Amino acid sequence: MTLKQFVAKQFIDVIQWNEQDDGILAYRYPMQDMEIQNGGQLTVRESQMAAFVNEGKIADVFAPGLHTLNTRNLPVLTDLMNWDKEFESPFKSDVYFFSTHLQIDQKWGTATPITIRDSEFGAVRIRGYGIYSFRIADPRTFFTQVSGTRPTYYVGDLEGQLRNTIVARMTDIFATSKISFLDMAANQSALGKQIETEMKPNFAALGLELSSFVVENISLPDELQKVMDQRIGVSMTGDLNKYTQFEAAQALPIAAANSGGAAGAGVGLGAGVAMGQNMMAAMKQPSETTPAAASAGAKFCVNCGKSVPGGAHFCPECGKAQ
Repeated sequence: MTLKQFVAKQFIDVIQWNEQDDGILAYRYPMQDMEIQNGGQLTVRESQMAAFVNEGKIADVFAPGLHTLNTRNLPVLTDLMNWDKEFESPFKSDVYFFSTHLQIDQKWGTATPITIRDSEFGAVRIRGYGIYSFRIADPRTFFTQVSGTRPTYYVGDLEGQLRNTIVARMTDIFATSKISFLDMAANQSALGKQIETEMKPNFAALGLELSSFVVENISLPDELQKVMDQRIGVSMTGDLNKYTQFEAAQALPIAAANSGGAAGAGVGLGAGVAMGQNMMAAMKQPSETTPAAASAGAKFCVNCGKSVPGGAHFCPECGKAQ
């Protein structure tokens, strides 16, 4: 190495950072035992901020622009180092760049269902997922609270902390909310705004700004969703007689698929015709039975829909146990 190369390596005239990779939040400029020349140039691009750190303490923070490094532009650092030479000699300090552009399409979701008290269904477990975006708003706070002196700090290093904080706050919001699950699922946009408002202070404590929060889906676990579907089915039928007919109609495709030959197909066809007739009659008449029918104990076969005499244990039409 020549003397010229050695001298050139020891002093830095221009400090700048080109973001090579996505997802970098903080980057320490590689000094390699070099010193910053008095009057050197610091270039901070749009969507960036820079900070000088002396002995682990953050000093001056620079907004986007071209900055000439001297005592006027480094008041805090100058005071910390107690210079008495009007900054005439090179100095050594760490320079950190912070990416302030939006970190978009960040995923959040409940790893396991969370239990809440629902105003309509009692205690239920729900799942949710969506996206959010954030940016660094306060490099000083972010440096002291999050990134520290690490050479590079990525979004992925912070992802788990943010996601767990979001889920914890969601649990608190749901616990104090009196909105039922059905209304909650129908107002996901308003729910996202509420969670965003509640989460902003948590992000600000880390030097971050929560820019948007979207709830894409709120749902029940599969086993609870089946129970919900059955309850909705009962509500749609209106009474037990119609619900029984509804269940029988749902079973017809299964019976036809397992009819066992031409005879079975005929039974299935006959049952379907009879069921259709009985369902039409049920829709045309009030759901309550007449006094005479009630006294006689009349009922209908759950398989074929034919009338079954009171007290009979088998359907005289298809032989199905009652």
